Amino acid sequence: MNDRMTTPWSELTLTRFPADPRERLRAWDASDEYLLGHLAQAGTDLSGTVVIVGDRWGALTTALAAHRPTQITDSFLAQEATRANLRRAGVDEDSVRLLTTRDAPPESVDVLLLRVPKSLALLEDQLLRLAPALHEGTVVVGTGMVKEIHTSTLKLFERIVGPTRTSLAERKARLIHSTVAVGPNPSASASPWPHRYALPDGIGPASGHTVVNHAGVFCAERLDIGTRFFLQHLPEPAGGARVVDLGCGNGVVGTAVALAAPEAELLFVDESFQAVASAEETYRTNELPEERAEFRVGDGLAGIPDGSVDLVLNNPPFHTHQATTDATAWRMFTGARRALRPGGELWVIGNRHLGYHVKLRKLFGNSRLVASDAKFVVLKAVKQ
Repeated sequence: MNDRMTTPWSELTLTRFPADPRERLRAWDASDEYLLGHLAQAGTDLSGTVVIVGDRWGALTTALAAHRPTQITDSFLAQEATRANLRRAGVDEDSVRLLTTRDAPPESVDVLLLRVPKSLALLEDQLLRLAPALHEGTVVVGTGMVKEIHTSTLKLFERIVGPTRTSLAERKARLIHSTVAVGPNPSASASPWPHRYALPDGIGPASGHTVVNHAGVFCAERLDIGTRFFLQHLPEPAGGARVVDLGCGNGVVGTAVALAAPEAELLFVDESFQAVASAEETYRTNELPEERAEFRVGDGLAGIPDGSVDLVLNNPPFHTHQATTDATAWRMFTGARRALRPGGELWVIGNRHLGYHVKLRKLFGNSRLVASDAKFVVLKAVKQ
C-alpha cells in the first residue's frame, strides 16, 4: 500500500501502530490532508500554542512537528503511532508534547485542531475541558469525513466554542470553523462525565452493582446486549487465578469476576485511557480489594509475560474508527494464547457472523461453543 503522505511542506512516510506490512488501511485520510492544506493556504499563524486533539495515527502531529504542537489523544495506539512516525520523519520526540485525555490540557491555546471522533460524548468532554483555554484570537478548526460530521457535531461546537460554519466538501472530507465566543459562555456547562448507572438484575454476580463510564467509552448510558449476554455465562475461576479483562471498556466484566471470585487477581487492559480510568472507578466504586487488581493502558497483552495468565475474557472490537477489520481481534487472540498458561482459557463473546470460532481453532486447535442466542456466541478456547 502507499504509505507516503504529501503535505504542503514535505512528504512523510506514515504507518499505523503496530506497523504491519500487510495492513491495507492508511495512517491518514482526506480529512487530514484537507486540514493541512487549509492551514497552509490560509497562512494560519502557528507560532503560538498549537493543540491537536484526536489525531488518529499521528499524521497531523508529525506534519506540524516543526511548530512544537501538543497532541491530546484517548488512544495508546495513536500515541505510539505518533512516536514511531516522528522517529521515521527524523523529528525529536521531545519537540512534541504528547498528552492523554486524562491529562490537564494547556492553560492557553492559540490554534486548536480537532479530528472529529466517533464518539459525540468524547468530543463534548474534550471541548468542555479545552474551552477555558480558548481566547478571542484562538483559531479553531475541526476536520472529518462527511459521514462523520453530523448536525449534532456542529451544535456541540456552536454551544461550547461559538459561532460555527462548515466548509464545502472536498474528497468527501469537510472542515468545521468555529469563532470563539467573547466573554462568558453560559452554554458551555461543566462536563456531565463520568456517568454512573446501576446494572440490571439477572446478569449474575454484577446484578445491581454500579458502573462508571467516562466520555467515549462504549455504551456509556446502559449495559449493551452483548456484554449482558457475556455476564450471564462467565466462568468462575479458581481461587487465586490470574484473570485478564482484555479490552476492558468500563471494566464491568472483570468486576463481575472479582465479585464472584474475591481471591482472583484481575488485570484490566485497554488501549483507551478513558476506558481504563472507567474500569478503575467501576472496580473501586464496588469496594473490591484494591491489592487484587491492576489497570493497564496498552496494546492488548503486549508486555505480559508468557504463560502467566489463567483466564482471558474478551469482547474484541471489529471496527477501527470507521473501518471494519478483524486485525485487532486477531492480535488479541494471539496475545492471549501467548500469555496463557497451559490449560488456561480464552473466553470470547462476539456477533455470530464474525466467525471467531475459525480463528480460535486455527490458533488454539480447539474452540467450544459455551452459549449462543440469535445474535451472539460465547466461545472458549483452551491452550494445550
